[in-house]
Amino acid sequence: MSGNNDGQLPQEPVTRSALAQAKRIVVKVGSSLLTSLETGLEREKIQSYCADIAELTKAGKEVILVSSGSIAEGCMRLGWDRRPQEVHRLQAAAAVGQIGLMQAYEQSLKTLDCGSAMIMLTHEDLADRQRYLNARATLKTLTDMSVVPIINENDTVATDEIRFGDNDTLAALVANLVEADLLIILTDVNGLLSADPRIDSSARRIPSAAATDAALAALAGEGAGALGRGGMVTKLRAARLAARSGAHTVIAPGHEAGVLLRVMQAEDVGTLLFAEMSPMAARKRWIAGHLRAKGDIVIDAGAVRAIEQRGVSLLAAGIVDSRGEFNRGDVVRCVDQSGRLIAQGLSNYANGEVNAIKGLTSDRYVEAIGYASEAEVVHRDNLVLV
Repeated sequence: MSGNNDGQLPQEPVTRSALAQAKRIVVKVGSSLLTSLETGLEREKIQSYCADIAELTKAGKEVILVSSGSIAEGCMRLGWDRRPQEVHRLQAAAAVGQIGLMQAYEQSLKTLDCGSAMIMLTHEDLADRQRYLNARATLKTLTDMSVVPIINENDTVATDEIRFGDNDTLAALVANLVEADLLIILTDVNGLLSADPRIDSSARRIPSAAATDAALAALAGEGAGALGRGGMVTKLRAARLAARSGAHTVIAPGHEAGVLLRVMQAEDVGTLLFAEMSPMAARKRWIAGHLRAKGDIVIDAGAVRAIEQRGVSLLAAGIVDSRGEFNRGDVVRCVDQSGRLIAQGLSNYANGEVNAIKGLTSDRYVEAIGYASEAEVVHRDNLVLV
């Protein structure tokens, strides 16, 4: 790790100056930066972020904004002094607050001669291959026209996402979706710290580290603010997810003026979590980022070795069991007999068919299920080690 910290993390292979070359940037802003239950939206803060975004857009960058804040704004408008727990009340607050949130962004960007567009997503939109491709095409069209897409999770229809989800993860999935070069997560702290400052007054900011470094997990607290559902743990998880598609992540202090421009100008601000791997093919990027596989295919030790060591396709002969309800084309997890996750991929057969052909060679598929579309249950081109 570079900088003046005393951690034991690896040396940085990516320099800050490389961030200036980023063409496509996803920016995530948390609710704690934008709202309070007493005053609702912090419009001056929104104007400041929009000024940075407009300048980047006019410089030829493609900026996609993922913004929280609708529930907190809705709570203020409805006169609630705390975030409710009931899903239907959360959805009501989101419906009320989303109008104000988008109006604030639209008005701010308009004064800066910058167009804006509202896009509401759920994790399911990025899990379904067709909807994924449609969303990517829409975002590309907007950025080609120098319009800033403003994305929020569709909390008015989502259920489990409201209870357990977070926009850090959504931002990382969007970074995968658009093949972003950089993900900037704005938060209310100075970056990832070497210790909890509430316990250790000597805690220092970590300037940079590899996004996949296992030592980082011990440094992240698990708390979230009264308004948000995130925390440093979700930001680290998002950085790792973004790194799968080759995107670097900067966790930056959103309360500092001009922070987006300072990040892009290679200033040592926040924490840079750099990607160590090259970008995956778009199809494999989607498979790797898929958070809700439809089922598990249990494979034997021989198949595990073949997939891990030689990168081959999964054949029915190496399958022990198949669980869940999935159809042809769905994402499935490949696990060993102890339950360890080996890979994710697109299945060429439905669950019942996989169970019917497990352990068989491909010349016996017709006998077992009446047809044989492919010899491979999961082709190596659609299989990603995780």
